[in-house]
Amino acid sequence: MTEYQAPCALSPASHAHESTAETSLLKIRDLDAGFGSVQVLKQVEIELPAGETLIVLGESGCGKTTLLKAIAGLTPVSAGEILLDGHPLTGLAPGQRNVIYLDQEPLLFEHLTVAENIGFAMSLRKEPPSAVRSAVDEMLNAIDLKEHAGKREHQLSGGQKQRVAFARAVLARPKLLLLDEPFCSLDGKTRSQMQVLFHELCRRYALTCLFVTHDVKEALITGDRFARMTAGAVTIYSGRSAFISDRSTGVMDEIRFWQETAAGLE
Repeated sequence: MTEYQAPCALSPASHAHESTAETSLLKIRDLDAGFGSVQVLKQVEIELPAGETLIVLGESGCGKTTLLKAIAGLTPVSAGEILLDGHPLTGLAPGQRNVIYLDQEPLLFEHLTVAENIGFAMSLRKEPPSAVRSAVDEMLNAIDLKEHAGKREHQLSGGQKQRVAFARAVLARPKLLLLDEPFCSLDGKTRSQMQVLFHELCRRYALTCLFVTHDVKEALITGDRFARMTAGAVTIYSGRSAFISDRSTGVMDEIRFWQETAAGLE
């Protein structure tokens, strides 16, 4: 997990996204990126309002990770622009972007307890100890790890580590969270639990997230807005219904599979 500090507020807020006319926090225009002579991203256009999660669905190798790393400043772009809260990110170092990039590897600090990991960014900013304790206690309750506060990384399960990593990211207060299939290495039950928890905490703290996945169920559980990436190009859907009804996303095929399976059990 790569973390960067950000100056936005932590207080829980309503997750309102009824209006499509609101100003977008993230704007990506005509973005190209690649490696040497290989172009991976092709004129990508994305707009994401504050407090929402945009899902980018795509198969392995389609460019999802390159997109996230370009936004985070970990992969150079060859054309186009990335704006966060109206400010261009191109040319800024990763640590200056107010962005956190999370993948399937939690990368907790082994020498710190769960509570210390969660409050690490607040302590680094030298916030009052009482404020750190209050925020960490609130987060421990939210992720249901209160009784594990004093444990260290090696004493936690995979799902517990992911909860701690996500909680630490929230308290780092980024403007934007980038999630690169963060739950794909977990077992089915734990992955489902993490998807629901992610959705709940995004609403509670009004987080703005760009979440890439190849799993249609995960997309529908975690997303507010939806896009599909194919060979470096991004298609944005007008809403959940349009995403579901597009046969290329695979949602209808999955629905049909479970309907046929259920019918065969009757």
